[in-house]
Amino acid sequence: MTAKLLPLIVMSIAASLTACKTVSSPQVSSGLKTVAEFQARAAKYNSLITIPVFETTPQACSNTVNTTIAEGNASLDRIGRLTAGQVTFANTIKALDDAGYQTGLTANRLSLIKETSTNAAVREAATDAIKRLEDWSVGLDYREDVYRAVKAFAATNPKLTGEDAKLFTETLRDYKRAGLELPKAERDEVERMRKDVARLSTDFQTNINEARKPLKFTKAQLAGVPDSFLDSKGIKTEGADEYTVMANVTFHRLIVMENCKVEATRKLLATEAENLARDKNVPLLKQILGLKHQIARKLGYASWADFQTEPKMAKNAKTAIDFLENLKTGLQPKFDAEVAELQKLKAKETGDSKAVIRYWDWRYYGNELKKEKYTVDAEQLRIYFPYDRSLQGMFDIYQKIFQLKFEEIEAPYKWVDDLKLYAVSDSKTGEPLGLFYLDMFPRDGKYNHFAQFGIIEGKLLPNGKYQRPTISLVCNFPPPDKDKPSLLAHQEVETLFHEFGHALHSILTRAHYGRFAGTSVPRDFVEAPSQMLENWIWDKKVLDSFAADYRDSSKKIPQAILAKLKEADLSTKGMFYRRQLSFGLTDLTLHSSFTEDEDVVKISNQRASEVFFPVPEGTAFVAFFGHLMGYDAGYYGYAWADAISADMATVFEKAPGGFFDTTAGLKLRHEIYEPGDSRDVNISIEKFLGRPRALEPFLKSIGIGKAN
Repeated sequence: MTAKLLPLIVMSIAASLTACKTVSSPQVSSGLKTVAEFQARAAKYNSLITIPVFETTPQACSNTVNTTIAEGNASLDRIGRLTAGQVTFANTIKALDDAGYQTGLTANRLSLIKETSTNAAVREAATDAIKRLEDWSVGLDYREDVYRAVKAFAATNPKLTGEDAKLFTETLRDYKRAGLELPKAERDEVERMRKDVARLSTDFQTNINEARKPLKFTKAQLAGVPDSFLDSKGIKTEGADEYTVMANVTFHRLIVMENCKVEATRKLLATEAENLARDKNVPLLKQILGLKHQIARKLGYASWADFQTEPKMAKNAKTAIDFLENLKTGLQPKFDAEVAELQKLKAKETGDSKAVIRYWDWRYYGNELKKEKYTVDAEQLRIYFPYDRSLQGMFDIYQKIFQLKFEEIEAPYKWVDDLKLYAVSDSKTGEPLGLFYLDMFPRDGKYNHFAQFGIIEGKLLPNGKYQRPTISLVCNFPPPDKDKPSLLAHQEVETLFHEFGHALHSILTRAHYGRFAGTSVPRDFVEAPSQMLENWIWDKKVLDSFAADYRDSSKKIPQAILAKLKEADLSTKGMFYRRQLSFGLTDLTLHSSFTEDEDVVKISNQRASEVFFPVPEGTAFVAFFGHLMGYDAGYYGYAWADAISADMATVFEKAPGGFFDTTAGLKLRHEIYEPGDSRDVNISIEKFLGRPRALEPFLKSIGIGKAN
């Protein structure tokens, strides 16, 4: 995923372990040593490369917000003082993008600090600062003097084209969506409620990040879980038969849920995981949903879901819901068949012919199915994917197909010791394109999933120079230990390729306005370019370029195993997508109609259970469902984008060089990554495909379409 703050009307603001001597840094070109060298090269291309100056104390976070608000107010005051005879595109519409961009720099930086700082006091201060900034930012949409200037410019009937026209049209649209056409009393009420939503949403996400649940087990209770995990740092209690599994740490949870033979252990872990942040977040969620529904109704929309989908590809909630419901129906036969296969395995293992597959069973028996029927043991495949070699392999592939060059340089400031910083440039011209940080292993207080965080977005600045992007990948891969390197599961390599796709989307932008740069595209499209890159790690030639036994690099993944891995993956696609659809439909249901007197846990559990396996009794998974904030009424976008990404992947599949094809790679770079949202993404998709979109590749990829 790509992390974003809640979108604001007058601005688009971007928001997926200690290094060990056994892990070496990827071997990239070493022509550059410092940021200064890269900046000097950028100057020759009339562009800027910028290293953020991060706040490192609570007071610095507070001071930054004070300065940002003061400067933002001054910028908007200048617009608000314009008379009808003075307004131009540059001093109204473009000036708003400039002001929003500057505010976004602070918001992005504080958001990253909130999620990654090793200092709890700084994280808390960053959280408070973001709340203040969001509260103030909402108020910007209700500056009547600024809106008056914008309307005065609109009254000139400007003849704009391209990106300028899109910026103008969407700026006017967003003022309407903010309620500027409402009577003042109603407008003030919408503003107040939006501020409340922003504040409460930040609290909701913070509670998720801070939720910790250590569970103690004996080795017998963890039967089947690999010794490599049980013996790793922080898991085993010295000298005792006690192992600590963190329910809030994704890779801990998945390893146990996929491998533990003890149903009671799986049930306990699933139950505890689905109750994380419950006490704090259920009351918050009820408030947030109630406020959102009131806002939508006051703005003239039937629901918050309709309000949120309007600027996306789906355009309305019904289209999104119909898409998911139709896919749910189409998947039913495959889902039923898959569950029946797992039921047979459970009946055999337990001796109970009437055994039922429960919520806490599907990952374990899905893994058992892969091992028994397809002779694929996901844990055993980790030996082929040491982190450093997988990262280097991905670098080599992306450098080739996109004609890029990655160079590790010294980070002037590190928020954690093992942080890495890389410079990206065009391999043919040498043009500097941007920077990316890698913060790749888990620690207490850190964002607990996988995401790309924008720090500095691309933008053509008022002085005519182009600000190149700086971003960070924030991930939680298994850490290395003293005896072996970090070893990734095939699925985690897939995640690595995916998240770096978001990084490329951000870094390669050529959009003139910050509002349209990089991943600032419709939320139901943003995942498509990255999801498409997941196809790479299913290709034998791609894997052979980097995947090898870390103990003997001459040993590659056999073709037979990869073929079985593909079959195994397809064997559980029905469950995978039904789970995804359960989240998407729950999200849309909650945002389609809700009042604070309703039982949010009951509604969400019931909706999710109708689509997937019944959730554990007495749990509230929705309290730990972070996508409800920021992606709210937009989780459907993952499946929606999957349909697009499967179609886009055919361009590489049919290219002479396959997944190493530079022509196809450059087409992706120029038609998808560089434009961002500076033109309608439907146009970008068709230009990349060379034809209208098709659904057949997606249906085929999930096993419910016709094979060619």
